[in-house]
Amino acid sequence: MKFLPLHYATRNIGRSPLRLALTAGGGAIVVFLVVSAVASVRALDRGIRASGTVGNVMLLGAGSEESVERSEISASTPGVLAASIRGMKSLGGAAFISPELHVPLPLRREDQPAPVGNARDLVMVRGIEPSAFMVHPQARLSIGRLPEIGRAEALVGRSLAARLDIFDKNFANQDENANASTTIHSQADNSPATHSAATSFNAHNSHASNQEILIDDIPFTVTGIIDAPGVAIDGEAWVPISDLLVLTKRQTISVAVISLDSADIGDIEMFAAQRPDLELAAIDEPAYYAGLAKFFKPVQILIAVSALIVALGAMLGGLNALDAAFASRSREIAMLQVLGYSRAAVIANLIQESIITVATGAIPALIIAALLLDGLGVRFSMGIFSLRVDAACVASGLAAGLVLGLIGSVPPTLRCLHADIPSALKSDLV
Repeated sequence: MKFLPLHYATRNIGRSPLRLALTAGGGAIVVFLVVSAVASVRALDRGIRASGTVGNVMLLGAGSEESVERSEISASTPGVLAASIRGMKSLGGAAFISPELHVPLPLRREDQPAPVGNARDLVMVRGIEPSAFMVHPQARLSIGRLPEIGRAEALVGRSLAARLDIFDKNFANQDENANASTTIHSQADNSPATHSAATSFNAHNSHASNQEILIDDIPFTVTGIIDAPGVAIDGEAWVPISDLLVLTKRQTISVAVISLDSADIGDIEMFAAQRPDLELAAIDEPAYYAGLAKFFKPVQILIAVSALIVALGAMLGGLNALDAAFASRSREIAMLQVLGYSRAAVIANLIQESIITVATGAIPALIIAALLLDGLGVRFSMGIFSLRVDAACVASGLAAGLVLGLIGSVPPTLRCLHADIPSALKSDLV
C-alpha cells in the first residue's frame, strides 16, 4: 500500500493559520489542564505519604488514632516512655523521642490586614522540642536558629515562608544588623545622643527584616526556615511546645513520636496495653499517613474530575476545529483517491496531520506547565504541597494530546470518505 509522504501532512498544517491556532490552542489547554491535575493529585498523595518516617511510632490518645489534632495525652507521657521502653534510638544519651502539640491556628504576617469575619487562614502550628529534628529527618533548619522558650519565636517551613514573603536574605540582614548593633554599643559612650542613636537603630532594624507574624493574633518572631521539601512540614510553623501550651491554654499534648532501634511496634503496643492509665494507642507513622492519604482520596478524585471536565470543554472545541478543517477538504480527499491512494493511506495521513497539529500546541503547553507549575506551592486544608512536573505528568499530557489528535481526525475523515468520488470532486468546499 502506497502512503502519502509525511511532508504532505506538515505542509497542510499551515494552509489555514486560524484553524491551526484554534486546534493547537485547544490541544494546549487540554494538555496543560491534564498536567496540572495529575501534578496536583500526585503532590497531595506524595506529600502526605512522605511525611511518615519508617521506624517512627506515634503514641496518640486512645480513640484518636485517625487524627493527631484531636488526640490528647499527658505532658508527662514522653518521660514515662523514655524511662520504660528499651530499644529506642539514642544519640549521646538522648533518646529519640519528640513530644508534640498539633493545633491549627490562624497565622498571618503582622503587617497584613486582619481578616474579615471567619475568613481566616489556618496553618498547622506544631509545638516541638529540639528533639523533633531527631525523629523527623525530613526537616532541616536551613537558615536561622532555633526559637527560644518564652520569647514568642517560631520556625516556618519553606513553603509557608514563601507565602509570607520571608526569605533567606531577611536572616542575613538580621545577622548584619545584630553585628552592627553590637558595634554601636561597644563603641558607645554614656552620652544621651549616642544612646538615642543606638535605640533608634535597633528600633528601625527590628522591623527591617519583616519577620514578624501573628499566630492567633499573638505576635511571634520568625527565627529560621525549615527545609522539608515534599512533605507536610514544609507548610507548618514550629514553636516551642511550652509556648504553644500557654497560647492554647492546654495542659495536654497531642502525640509523642519515637524512633525505634532494636524494638518494634509490637513492643510499644504491649507497653500501651500494660499502662491503661496512660490511655495510649500506638500506630506506625507511615501507616498513619497512609490512612490519611486514603482519607483524602475522594478529594484527589474531585480534583482530577474537575480538571477533566474543563479539559473536556477545551477538547470539544478542538474537535470542532478539526472537524471543520477536514470536512471542508472533501474535494482534496477525493482527488487523492483518484491519484491512486487508498482510503487507509488517506486516513493515516490525516491522522498524522491531526497529531502534528495538536503537538504544535501540546509541546509548548508542557514547557509552560514545567515553568509555571514545577515547584509551585499549593495550599490544601492547613498544609502546603509543592507541585512537581515529573515524567508521569508529562506522559499524561502527551497521552491526552495523542487521544485528542486521534479522536479529532477519524470521525470527519470517515465521513468524507463515505461520499462518492464524483460528488466530492464537484463539491464547492475546498
